[in-house]
This record gives sequence, structure tokens and C-alpha cells, in this order.
Amino acid sequence: MTKRVVIKQLPSFVPGFDEVLGGGLPEFSFNLIAGAPGSGKTTLAHQIMFGSASAERPALYITILGEPPIKMLRYQQQFAFFDASKIPGCVRFLHLGNELNEGGLERVLECIVAEVEATSPKLVFVDSFRAVVEKSAEQGQMPLQAFVRRLSLHLTSWEATTFLIGEYEESDAQNNPIFTVADGVLWLSQVVDRNSIVRKLQVVKMRGQAQLPGLHTVRMSDAGLRIYPRISTRISTPTTEVAHADRELRKVGIVGLDEMLGGGIPAGYSVMVVGPSGSGKTILSTQFIREGIGNGEPGVIAVFEKRPAEYLTTAFGADELSLLVAKGQLKILSLRPLDLSVDETMEEIAAAVHAIGAKRVVIDSLSGFELALAPSFREDFRESLYRMVGALVGLGVTVVMTCELVETYTELRFSPHGISFLTDGIILQRYAELRGRLQKLLVVVKMRGIQHSLELKQYDISAQGIVMGAALTNYEGILTGTPRLAATESVKGA
Repeated sequence: MTKRVVIKQLPSFVPGFDEVLGGGLPEFSFNLIAGAPGSGKTTLAHQIMFGSASAERPALYITILGEPPIKMLRYQQQFAFFDASKIPGCVRFLHLGNELNEGGLERVLECIVAEVEATSPKLVFVDSFRAVVEKSAEQGQMPLQAFVRRLSLHLTSWEATTFLIGEYEESDAQNNPIFTVADGVLWLSQVVDRNSIVRKLQVVKMRGQAQLPGLHTVRMSDAGLRIYPRISTRISTPTTEVAHADRELRKVGIVGLDEMLGGGIPAGYSVMVVGPSGSGKTILSTQFIREGIGNGEPGVIAVFEKRPAEYLTTAFGADELSLLVAKGQLKILSLRPLDLSVDETMEEIAAAVHAIGAKRVVIDSLSGFELALAPSFREDFRESLYRMVGALVGLGVTVVMTCELVETYTELRFSPHGISFLTDGIILQRYAELRGRLQKLLVVVKMRGIQHSLELKQYDISAQGIVMGAALTNYEGILTGTPRLAATESVKGA
């Protein structure tokens, strides 16, 4: 039996990228980094190079008709990954603009081969390859396919991992020999929607390993590029299914509401608290978190409408929450920057959950979360929320999400956007006028697999939080906006 060849995977040193690649960059592979101008191709290449280059694995960066090395380095050194100490020992730069103009692709190939033979680099980058192709076509030089194949053969025989960087459109991939010869094709793009720009990456192919499919969000900062793998590919599933009746119950910490729930929210459930402005959604979710911490279950609150400092000064039990944060039993995340992606959001929440071993997570609120998303993600809000809820439950936490719902008495709605089916439970808060007073009402609409109360109960908000009152069994038509005394009560009143 023939022994299987094992291909070593090199770390990319780009956060999140190895996961997308399926483990890392295949050693000795011949890759293409393609995309439109400004999508981050050169930055991605430099981040890989400066992270990987060492005395044992030297790197060679070749520029041809693109920016000369001195200009390129002027900008790339602004990133945290740039390491001037690696130049010229571990990282060498070579500019071949004159060689292309004087001798075409044949001369360029000769210079590359000579440099590789002289320095034996283990990483080779050619930037910008598209410019080389266009120039050679003008001069009627060596056919592109022959050049690519010979370059690939030489560099692979010298055991170099190679990256060609070029500006390409999606239509170029159909008949271009580079895309056929390349072992890996990495496509960077920018999505423009109104005033929003979102960078994305797709691993079109990576021979010999299973990459994560789909478009992955890319964020550029002073640290360089960070890749956020799509959530749907990373949802963990429990090894054994737990029956509804056997799940441990997580108490909300509100006397009366826990009774309505049959003892609490089943562990691992996602529950949506829906209601109009001022109905106490945040207070209910905060009591849920505080009750958990009191039972040895750390919590995470992801805030989309306020910053942590602001939240801690206005939230119910602010002093206690501040103390819990100081003790490391609670993390409050502020996720307010615009143009977020659901993958970035999930990455932040997951990191906080792992950091403190959280068992409970609150998202306050879904309305704020939707506004924080980039317009391109907002269009698929239901799909984004579906992926995030699934990923959160996959972490083994119990999730409570708040969502504002504008009161309407012409139809009975339990959530905006028709997202109520995405959760295991719904707690609905409403207002009603009873005997000339505005009353707050609460009902458990659903809790999968649980025998919960269907009663409408009054509640008040006090210094102790939400205080449940009696069930309104003597009224009819409350949810229609026109409550009336039940027939038996009318008779008694008569």
C-alpha cells in the first residue's frame, strides 16, 4: 500500500485566516491573491510574509510594474505586523520593472529564477502579476500560459511557497490560465452599499484541503487584516441530544415569572423578550443575568445601544453590576460601531463567553444589533440572526434577547421581521388601558417542550426590579386593544 504524502500547513499569521483555509497555507503551494484595487491584497501578502519570514524560512518579495519597494514599505510599515529588523536578512525586495520593459516575460523569468537559486527563499511573492500580463501582451512576448507553468515549476522545485498578487475581476477567472495552474485562489472584494463599505474574502480553491465555503468578513485596522469566518460553518453541536424535560432550568429571578415558565428557562434555550419602549425588557434581562451569577453562572451582556460605562450608570442594579464586572463574573460588551457583520459580533461574544466561562448571554437589543450591521448584512437580517442564535446555543449558553415591538392592535405580532420562529421561547410585554390607567402586562407566548402558563399577568417596575401581579382572568380582548370585563364579571357588577 502506497504511503500517503502529508502536506505541511504553514500558519498565515492573519487572525481567523487559518480557520478559513482549513488549517493553514499548504507548504510549497502556488497561490493567487486576486481582487479589485483597495481590497487589501498587498496588505494580506505582507502580513503573511512578515509573520512567516525567519532565518530558516527567508522571503523574497518581487515588484514589477507596481509600486517600487521604497514606496510600498513607506505605507506597510504603518501596520503592527511590520518588522524592520527582518529586512534585508529574512525579507528581501526585488524590483524588475526595467527587466520587463527591456526583455519581457522571458527576462523577468530569468531574473526570478536566478534570484531564487542565489538566495533559496522559502516564500516568494510577485506583485502585481496582472500588470506583468498586460505589459507582455502589448509587447507580444512569451505566451502567458507558458510563463505561468514555467514559473510554477521552478518555484515548486525549489520548495518555495509562492503567491502571485494581481488585480482581477470575476470575469477574468473563466479563461485565464493562472486560475487553472494555481493550487490556491484567494479572492478579496469590497461591497459598497450606500455609505457602507465591507471587505470580504473567499477561498475559491485550495488544493488538498477542505476550506470553509462562502464569503468571510475582513476588517482592516492598525494591526493589519483580521478574517471573521462565517458562523454557520462553525456551529458546534452537542454530542448527545438532551430531552426538553431533562434540561436543567435557569431561573430568571422574578417571582411569579419563573412559576409561569414552569420553573425557569431550560438550559441551552434562546428566548426573546419582546415589548414596546419602556416596558422593562432590559430590566428583565438584567435580572436574568444577576440571578445566574448568584447561582454560580457567569454572564455576558452584549449592548448595542449604549456603551458599558453608560449602561452601568443607567441599568437596573448598576452598582451591583459594576461589582460583578470587577470580580470577573460579568462581561459587558459594547458593540456599537456601524458596518458590523454578524461574524464579528459572534466572535466578540464567543471570546467573552470563553474568557469567563459564561453560562448566560443577553443581547440588548436586536433592534440595536440590526442598526449596527452594515446595510448588506441588514438585508439578510433573518439569516444573520439565525446563524448567530445557532452559534450561541452551540456554545452551551442560555440566551435572552430583547427586541422592541411597536404596539399595534390591528394584528397580533410577536416580533418584527417575522423572526419569532428562530427562538425557543417568547416572553411578550404589552401595555393596556384598564379602568383608566396604563397597565403593563406580560405573557409567555411559547417555550418549546415546556408546559408553561398562558395567563396574562400584570407587573410593575420597582426599586427591586420587575414585580409580578395577578392574572387578569376577569378581562377579555386585552390583546386586541379593547379590553372588556368578562361576562361573569359584568353580571356580578350588575
